Amino acid sequence: MSKLLDRFRYFKQKGDTFADGHGQVMHTNRDWEDSYRQRWQFDKIVRSTHGVNCTGSCSWKIYVKNGLVTWETQQTDYPRTRPDLPNHEPRGCPRGASYSWYLYSANRLKYPLVRKRLIALWREALSRHSDPVLAWESIMNDPQKCQSYKQVRGHGGFIRSNWKELNQLIAAANVWTIKTYGPDRVAGFSPIPAMSMVSYAAGTRYLSLLGGTCLSFYDWYCDLPPASPMTWGEQTDVPESADWYNSAYIIAWGSNVPQTRTPDAHFFTEVRYKGTKTIAITPDYSEVAKLCDQWLAPKQGTDSALAMAMGHVILKEFHLDNPSDYFLNYCRRYTDMPMLVLLDERADGSYVPGRMMRASDLVDGLGEANNPEWKTVALNSTGELVAPNGSIGFRWGEKGKWNLEPLAAGVETELSLSLLGQHDDVAGVAFPYFGGNENPHFRSVRQEPVLVRQLPMKRLALADGSERMVVSVYDLVLANYGLDRGLDDSLSASDYNEVKAYTPAWGEQITGVPRRHIETIAREFAETAHKTHGRSMIILGAGVNHWYHMDMNYRGMINMLVFCGCVGQTGGGWAHYVGQEKLRPQTGWLPLAFALDWNRPPRQMNSTSFFYNHASQWRYEKLTAQELLSPLADPAKFTGHLIDFNVRAERMGWLPSAPQLNLNPLSVKASADKAGLSAADYTVQALKSGAIRFACEQPDSGHNHPRNLFVWRSNLLGSSGKGHEYMLKYLLGTDSGIQGEALGSSEGIKPEEVEWQSAAIEGKLDLLVTLDFRMSSTCLFSDIVLPTATWYEKDDMNTSDMHPFIHPLSAAVDPAWESKSDWEIYKGITSVFSEVCVGHLGQETDVVLHPLQHDSPAELAQPFDILDWRKGECELTPGKTAPNIVVVERDYPATYERFTSLGPLLDKLGNGGKGIAWNTQDEVDFLGKLNYTKHDGPAKGRPRIDTALDASEVILALAPETNGQVAVKAWQALGEMTGREHTHLAINKEDEKIRFRDIQAQPRKIISSPTWSGLESEHVSYNAGYTNVHELIPWRTLSGRQQLYQDHAWMRAFGESLVAYRPPIDTRSVSEMREIPPNGFPEKALNFLTPHQKWGIHSTYSENLLMLTLSRGGPIVWISETDARELGIEDNDWIEAFNANGALTARAVVSQRVPPGMTMMYHAQERIMNIPGSEVTGMRGGIHNSVTRVCPKPTHMIGGYAQLAYGFNYYGTVGSNRDEFIMIRKMKNIHWLDDEGRDQVQEAKK
Repeated sequence: MSKLLDRFRYFKQKGDTFADGHGQVMHTNRDWEDSYRQRWQFDKIVRSTHGVNCTGSCSWKIYVKNGLVTWETQQTDYPRTRPDLPNHEPRGCPRGASYSWYLYSANRLKYPLVRKRLIALWREALSRHSDPVLAWESIMNDPQKCQSYKQVRGHGGFIRSNWKELNQLIAAANVWTIKTYGPDRVAGFSPIPAMSMVSYAAGTRYLSLLGGTCLSFYDWYCDLPPASPMTWGEQTDVPESADWYNSAYIIAWGSNVPQTRTPDAHFFTEVRYKGTKTIAITPDYSEVAKLCDQWLAPKQGTDSALAMAMGHVILKEFHLDNPSDYFLNYCRRYTDMPMLVLLDERADGSYVPGRMMRASDLVDGLGEANNPEWKTVALNSTGELVAPNGSIGFRWGEKGKWNLEPLAAGVETELSLSLLGQHDDVAGVAFPYFGGNENPHFRSVRQEPVLVRQLPMKRLALADGSERMVVSVYDLVLANYGLDRGLDDSLSASDYNEVKAYTPAWGEQITGVPRRHIETIAREFAETAHKTHGRSMIILGAGVNHWYHMDMNYRGMINMLVFCGCVGQTGGGWAHYVGQEKLRPQTGWLPLAFALDWNRPPRQMNSTSFFYNHASQWRYEKLTAQELLSPLADPAKFTGHLIDFNVRAERMGWLPSAPQLNLNPLSVKASADKAGLSAADYTVQALKSGAIRFACEQPDSGHNHPRNLFVWRSNLLGSSGKGHEYMLKYLLGTDSGIQGEALGSSEGIKPEEVEWQSAAIEGKLDLLVTLDFRMSSTCLFSDIVLPTATWYEKDDMNTSDMHPFIHPLSAAVDPAWESKSDWEIYKGITSVFSEVCVGHLGQETDVVLHPLQHDSPAELAQPFDILDWRKGECELTPGKTAPNIVVVERDYPATYERFTSLGPLLDKLGNGGKGIAWNTQDEVDFLGKLNYTKHDGPAKGRPRIDTALDASEVILALAPETNGQVAVKAWQALGEMTGREHTHLAINKEDEKIRFRDIQAQPRKIISSPTWSGLESEHVSYNAGYTNVHELIPWRTLSGRQQLYQDHAWMRAFGESLVAYRPPIDTRSVSEMREIPPNGFPEKALNFLTPHQKWGIHSTYSENLLMLTLSRGGPIVWISETDARELGIEDNDWIEAFNANGALTARAVVSQRVPPGMTMMYHAQERIMNIPGSEVTGMRGGIHNSVTRVCPKPTHMIGGYAQLAYGFNYYGTVGSNRDEFIMIRKMKNIHWLDDEGRDQVQEAKK
């Protein structure tokens, strides 16, 4: 019966009343209420998490109703912690709670998409060529056709296609590129495997089977702190957040814990109830400052100055005036401070610290026959010279002495920290000083650029007959910090109020932090560590690490921790949280991800150098190496452009190359056969003669750049792409907003090692393929967009450094529309590739250049001097003076069979990681039974990896962290190297084997593994360096100890052998750009910072309706009230930020929390939401990276030298960006570029 009449107000009968007429009984229809009642009904709950690189790795309940995800809430069934520790839950954040919106939103990618101009060319070519490879070749050989689709990248123009058509196009492009130019011209970028490790492995496994290039991410994102490899030989290892609760004193330095580590912040607040004091050090009043007892606000970019001033206090009060026995004993046993350093004499009679003394320097080599040139020397308490156990020379070539037992030559010994009291003389030693470098935006304290300080030294006779002076690292450290030791040193300070480097008074002038606060906090920090034996902690992150001299910032803080004996102690040490870097079952994942089960080594490339080169960012470089050098260095030895240093590093094997050679590496075998040589020997001879050259020496030749690029699990062009506009111009060949002049148009330094071409190649990429679940900025600039499953639609795994659990991503529902999981997408491409390549590629011999790897014997390359074979200074010796040259046999038609099976190299060579190896036959046999085996074909009899679930089980079975049997074998393998028994750390877990269904039932805590430096225990929380201190396992450094003195020749030449304050660099992005027409409003140069935001995780969630509703709903830039008044800007005004690199538009947030002189744009606010046109460029405003450009640091290029050796994401050039300045002004005309003649989308569709 119709209820229509019941809805009319004036035709109703008066109903019964109650409550004295104040209430009325209604008989209207209430069916509408059912929608609210049923809103929260569900059919099932499935456990999953979010693979978004937030480090949270939180377990979530995914509610499913009628086959659709309806909502999500936090899981609360984490395994309980021990009684003295709060539990982990609740874990989650508003961003994660909004994720289900994406699944059925308008921004969800539903079908495979392709650029219309490209698919029209492809279909036309296929109509003329039955072979897809020849069809692609016909397009590539026509420059006009190539330009026609490249120039409209980013303009829209996508049409719907299908999987079959696009897989064929992609496969044909890959085959033709490999056949014509080489497999290293096919590259892929995907970050942070820990957030969805199987999805990452899908793409890199495909690329590695081809011989393609896998690009790094941790260094490119500037998540990598180079100070960690420098000090510990470890990429990053940090405490789990629960260990904060064990701390007695915490400094949160440049880490906004409640905003960027939301699920973990409860530990930070809970520990305060125990009496722990918390300090916030941030230039702006951030969220973390509200949670702390005290807030220090140093000038941004001056963190190393503040850390050194605090270090000055710690050393004076706790090492000299009132020595702490705990601190001194810790430094003696676990640091390089007792080691001796040779002094090099200067012309004026003073000395400069040289390299560390080695056993080989002495007449008898101290009895060390194995690697004596890699064994450091110290003086013991009886005055004898000894080579103590643990240095890198003991790691390779012998067994049983690579440990931190207090032994030398088998005899117990106590090392001396200082030579004072045993010295032969006191002499002046020169130290570089950079704090007087003038910069209009930063304070300086003028002093002499070379500070000569008085040190106690000893005179020794060497094996070559010479006599040299030596000092200890400990004495160098004390002198470097400017401490008065009664040696008649006029440049050292005896009082904190003296304005001398690096006193609190000096620190106040540089940083703006009052000296009394510097003294008090340093004293409290050290006093707490003294009383608790190291329970003082520093939490640090992107706010400190994203500067050009980030290693100086970090080394200043690390030194504070080392001076106080905090590293490796529960509740103490450093806690660096930037990026979800902790892929806990790493060694089980590596063979799957890089196809190490089929061929070794893979091609891997550090992305910073890759994009600096191929996006032609180097062509706009204004910074010179001479500006960076120490005043003590010989500038004649360090000439050229910054890219020259990268080329030299690649040539000497310090850094990887991509592409590697100036020819197709598959063609080398034929030339070698004609010459009657092996492919490796022929390559050596051809490189020496110049017949073959490194591709990096000719980047614009037309043959030496990448041509196909895959991007998945990433928003390269909307989040992480520093130098965004350069990528658009040179990689993609589309419109860009660059406002600077290239070297060809300016008077900048041109390179010496690189062949200069007046015109750089634009549009280097022939094909850009992106996999995503949403239409991101990278998708908008791509040629092909493939729709992936969301985190609630696929099986995968996720781990974090913030907690010890391994979590699943689970397929709560099937992938919506035509989307597929990453594993299925790459499996499909691989299948078609294996068919298309027949007749073009068969069984091929590939020559791979492999850099000198950390955690391998290759890290013992050149122990003393740097010799360049190209300059005739030495022979070209692969693995010593040049990259290793490895011949890899590839079977291209068998690529699919190999992709979907576990290869035989695990049976033959075993598995391992970080220099430790073990037999893995049992695990391979187990996987054959679990996943079944291939019945026929090239992979007959091998375990199957058909699905993402199969891939997950491979990781879980092979990793010591998830298989107790493997953990015991791994600890046994390490014990053979150290000569100590370690299996007690895992023996109680030997029978534990974690399977995928186990982690779907409940989060599972992983098992202790020797590839990490902490323990997974019911008695202690995970803390980095714990096994080094408590199990006497050496750090993977030159001395085997925490390395404070970096003695590599480049480190010394650039003034960074010891920590020093180095002010931010001048990128000249504001001072040297094209003249920009004024718009009538004032302009001002401000420092441009890009912290992590509150309403998104990187670019994800930035266009999520729920997050847009909670935030201002578009890009914003924060500026101070002072700067806003000066510029006539009011809150919410549209402003423009621009420099030589490009321009962006946003709304202003005017706030007193921001200090004058700096501005903040929370990073990864994409250009897909509320972006008007730029008055400067005439195009739509850019993203935060539109005003940035990569600027690599030469000291990050060092390789083949103990801890300073390349490893994928371990060490290499880093993509910093916080030294950048922008011009800010209010916008006059707000133009949305939607008028007649500006519709680029319609043009692109034509």
